[in-house]
Amino acid sequence: MIRAMIVDDDALVRLGLTDLLNNDPDIEVVAQATDGLHAIEQAAAHHIDVALIDVRMPRMDGITAIPRLRALPNPPKIIVLTTFDLDAYVYDALAAGADGFLLKDTDPAEILRAVHLVAAGSAMLHPTAARRLIDRYHHTNRPRATRAQTRITSLTPREKDVLALLAEGATNADIAQRLGMRESTVKAHVSRILTALDVTNRVQAALLARDAGLTP
Repeated sequence: MIRAMIVDDDALVRLGLTDLLNNDPDIEVVAQATDGLHAIEQAAAHHIDVALIDVRMPRMDGITAIPRLRALPNPPKIIVLTTFDLDAYVYDALAAGADGFLLKDTDPAEILRAVHLVAAGSAMLHPTAARRLIDRYHHTNRPRATRAQTRITSLTPREKDVLALLAEGATNADIAQRLGMRESTVKAHVSRILTALDVTNRVQAALLARDAGLTP
């Protein structure tokens, strides 16, 4: 059972997401929070597997809350919810350690899929918005690109292939199919990539890959 938390200052959004997630037999919403501070309190009091967090909220916004949630003894996976007019904040959230993001008009089935994917250790980048958001707000400069390229040199050619697909938002199953590998082998490659690049999750690895010019 995936234990979820909804963090949003809009009561109707919390209600709607709670109803949606609780209709999935493998997901249970065990906590709700109205802002970042409340989310930290709830995550400390409950075991949370996946937290769906809004960006703009009173007292403490979602971006500020992410590293604090990550610092908990049993940190939850984090999916940021946003709208297109908050694109810049989404990049900041991903860089802070979010495992993915959803737009608030995402199809309900995709929201459920995202929770399952993130709970299993994958990332969920909205298929059409991911490139738009990161490319628009992740302005690569030469020093940053140089640092990223240096870190990527430690990867094998096969690991670079895996990283390039990961940066496109591909799941382990997608990568396995496209590269003719077993999914267990892809998981092993991803684990090695995260360690070699000194990043905490797939999203940060994807950002670094873009910095280095590994993907267009």
